[in-house]
Amino acid sequence: MRHLCLVMFLLVQTQLCSASTTSQMLVLPLKTQVIESGSLSSRLPFHHNTTLTVSLSAGTPPQNVTMVVDTGSELSWLRCNTTRFSQPAFDPNGSSSYSPVNCSSPTCTTRTQDFSIPTSCDCSNLCHAVLSYADASSSEGNLASDTFYVGGSELNGTVFGCMDSGFSSNPDEDAKTTGLMGMNRGSLSFVSQMGFGKFSYCISGNDLSGVLLLGDSKLTWLAPLNYTPLIQISTRLPYFDRVAYTVQLEGIKVSDKLLPLPKSILEPDHTGAGQTMVDSGAQFTFLLGSAYSSLRSEFLNQTNGLIQVLDDPNYIFQGAMDLCYLVPPGHASLAWLPTVSLLFRGAEIKVPGDRVLYRVPGEVRGNNSVHCFTFGNSDLLMIEAYVIGHHHQQNLWMEFDLEKSRIGLAPARCDLAGQRFNVPCH
Repeated sequence: MRHLCLVMFLLVQTQLCSASTTSQMLVLPLKTQVIESGSLSSRLPFHHNTTLTVSLSAGTPPQNVTMVVDTGSELSWLRCNTTRFSQPAFDPNGSSSYSPVNCSSPTCTTRTQDFSIPTSCDCSNLCHAVLSYADASSSEGNLASDTFYVGGSELNGTVFGCMDSGFSSNPDEDAKTTGLMGMNRGSLSFVSQMGFGKFSYCISGNDLSGVLLLGDSKLTWLAPLNYTPLIQISTRLPYFDRVAYTVQLEGIKVSDKLLPLPKSILEPDHTGAGQTMVDSGAQFTFLLGSAYSSLRSEFLNQTNGLIQVLDDPNYIFQGAMDLCYLVPPGHASLAWLPTVSLLFRGAEIKVPGDRVLYRVPGEVRGNNSVHCFTFGNSDLLMIEAYVIGHHHQQNLWMEFDLEKSRIGLAPARCDLAGQRFNVPCH
């Protein structure tokens, strides 16, 4: 799911680095930067402030592109060079290895079965795709294949969308990227086409650094991972994304208090509504209305008298976060605030006090800065799901194990991860 938040931008610079393990590894060091804006493994550096992005190259000869890393999407796509765009774009006419996909090919008729909007034929008999996202943005164009270069690897015949039109809800941020890298479990996702059975990332909440690792690796310095199984429903349901990284949310705690949430509201219903997705394309976490209301009420109760609530019913941050606070100058750390824990089957994400609130850039009331609760109401976004965004994945090693259908996580010093792989921080 792309850009549920439009306030974190993760710019990943591709770089081949020496491996600290016995198998060859391609590295993208992840370096976080606040912008006002098989047997083979890849490690990639990234930067972030509103979305997670990776810089690599595509085409013959190679053209540099920057793509949003999105575990909530399947089809990777590039904005293609037409007179409509003044933004960064890929020029298919400048690539000798570019090949459009015919609409009668199996790639178009079979491998796109999990797209939310079915593909169609255009007037040139090419496979046409329309993609829409939760922030109301969209992208439209034709499927094609070309060579992508990740670190030192050359990936021939990679299928992607060559998009020549669309609508952006945040053109300023989109102007910094060339497209999107779909990383879910669908057959056309980038990680599936690369053939990796596993990938991991570690986003620092301390000094804007981290690492993205594609493939398997035995990391002796990492704490044991706690695994939670991926939930799979083979039946097609109207509100269930079958290729998302869906886990079972079993409860929510504020400090040590478990919210009195009935099990039924934390599980997908007969329509598929209510699944819990781990999504790097979203910045924050969104809960269905009843769960959100319970969390909001308990957090207010535990912070009563400790911090001033912003009394402005007309202010809703990013359209879904209606609980905000006024923080006076000199309060740099809010680590004393109550923690919020998301409990999964076999694993837990504990959000510390200093990441429970988010300072809204440029938003002030008098001398006070505005900080908003980093959990939002899915109902306000008309999303029939729970979404775990990357802000709450900071300082965790997040492993997506496609082969064993599970997600593993463990606390980690993500600011030191690049050093562990001999990846320089820039």
